[in-house]
Amino acid sequence: MDPDLDFAALFARFDALLMGRKTWQAAAVMHGGGGGGFFGMPTYVASTTLGASTTNGAKPPKGVPLIDRDLIAQVRELKATPPSAPGKEIWLFGGGELFAALLDAGLIDFVELAVIPVLLGKRHTLRLDSHRIYPKSGTAWMSYALTN
Repeated sequence: MDPDLDFAALFARFDALLMGRKTWQAAAVMHGGGGGGFFGMPTYVASTTLGASTTNGAKPPKGVPLIDRDLIAQVRELKATPPSAPGKEIWLFGGGELFAALLDAGLIDFVELAVIPVLLGKRHTLRLDSHRIYPKSGTAWMSYALTN
């Protein structure tokens, strides 16, 4: 992680965290189970396969509310009644399928992207060499150099 990123300020912007099943399962493995939520905020998992029984070895989240039906209605309700400080946002953390469903329903307010220069499965460090922004399309073109 970049030491210049102010995670406390980032997390303070949000009331709650909403994750899809695959993102939640990956995060739960990395953070010791994910019981009760992540980053000190209420966490919700959207999944139709994490119900009371296990699916492909998946276990229901412990202490994490499950949105397993009426996704759009439940997210609308969650947005209307934030679980903590009113006026903040809900952070949709990962989940391409979940993002697409909420986007189609008009429930996405803004999009922020973070590019983390890591080669999966490799132990090499990357350094941003150059970048270019294409304002008409919003495309960001980045070139990285291997440093070792």
